[in-house]
Amino acid sequence: MFRNLSLTNISVISTLLTLVTLAPPASAHRTFQVLHTFAGDSDGSNPYAGLVFDRAGNLYGTTYNGGITGCHDGRGCGTVFKLAPDGTETVLYAFTGGSDGADPDAALVVDKAGNLYGTAYYGGSGECNDGIYIGCGIVFRLAPDGTETVLHAFTGGSDGGNPRSALLLDRAGNLYGTTYSGGNPPKCYQEGCGVVFKLAPDGKETVLHTFTGGDDGGNPAAGLIADKTGDLYGTTVYWGSNGGGTVFKLAPDGTETVLHAFLELEVNDGSYPYAGVIMDKAGNLYGTTLWGGLAAGVVFKLAPDGTETILHDFQDGSDGASPVSGLTTDGAGNIYGTTQYGGVRCGDYGTRCGTVFKIAPEGSETVLHAFRKGKGDGVTPAAALIKDANGNLYGTTPSLTLRSGGGTVFELHK
Repeated sequence: MFRNLSLTNISVISTLLTLVTLAPPASAHRTFQVLHTFAGDSDGSNPYAGLVFDRAGNLYGTTYNGGITGCHDGRGCGTVFKLAPDGTETVLYAFTGGSDGADPDAALVVDKAGNLYGTAYYGGSGECNDGIYIGCGIVFRLAPDGTETVLHAFTGGSDGGNPRSALLLDRAGNLYGTTYSGGNPPKCYQEGCGVVFKLAPDGKETVLHTFTGGDDGGNPAAGLIADKTGDLYGTTVYWGSNGGGTVFKLAPDGTETVLHAFLELEVNDGSYPYAGVIMDKAGNLYGTTLWGGLAAGVVFKLAPDGTETILHDFQDGSDGASPVSGLTTDGAGNIYGTTQYGGVRCGDYGTRCGTVFKIAPEGSETVLHAFRKGKGDGVTPAAALIKDANGNLYGTTPSLTLRSGGGTVFELHK
């Protein structure tokens, strides 16, 4: 029914606790290659989101900053870029920070005609976040010739505001997504708890669910997936009956079911799922949480009956810490993802620069790559990986050092 289940992730700056480091995880040989290094100016800067392929093997993504230098006091309001198989980067669109949007930090989806669809966190219309930035975010379409069409500009009211999620595109051309705020102010930090929305091809928005900040959760930061019956699945970062966020199901009639309510900063559970979930053929859901476990986040599995299993509890050491990205699987049941921190020490106060990891079906973790300060491979990856037909993995890092712009697109060759 749905042709794209890609998820997006968020940039999160967190203070990590110093924990006892267990024995280092296994390592596996994969060739790491930087496909593009962002200069941090007109070509884009800070790609927090993941990537998407077209049928010709081109990669597409967004950068949160960069582009037009006059925007955001010279930092730029972000771009949409294309990376050809030979490594040539083309900026398809540079946001101006006005009605066309600003600061996209979610992955794109592409249709059969080559149109790209995405969201921008700011820009558009309305006054969100106490008027610090203009606009409450947009949903946009970018034609192959670079023409942008704003499909919906959020107002920050009942329609939602500040979308951080990638979009889900169905066969009829409807788009589904979430907004981080709006919907039901003044709850959830005075800006609303967010919504799940559907956008018809003619631009008409339907709010499928408005989060209350109660047992149903609040502030979803990730996109949605769907099963064959049309049920939607997603996460909320905060709230829920246990305070640590939720995994939810939304039926076609709008009925929400909380499948799991995370415990806030609980050793035996995860907390704060910034990323969405993926589903296997048996209906099990898999995802990550920023915190929880021993405070450095977890990878979890949620069975159809709601039983949660912690597949990996990050130790804030060489195995990684603070995963905010979604997951990717292969045909053998292995799970792949990234952590923002952990890995190799590379900054002040013992900060580590992040990892790419693999978790086998029996639960063992392998670090496929540990990012290193000053090596040019980037640091603190925040986005889900994508996989090509040959099993090669592709992803982004949002900066080159812990205090810089730029960023990279990378490949881990099998």
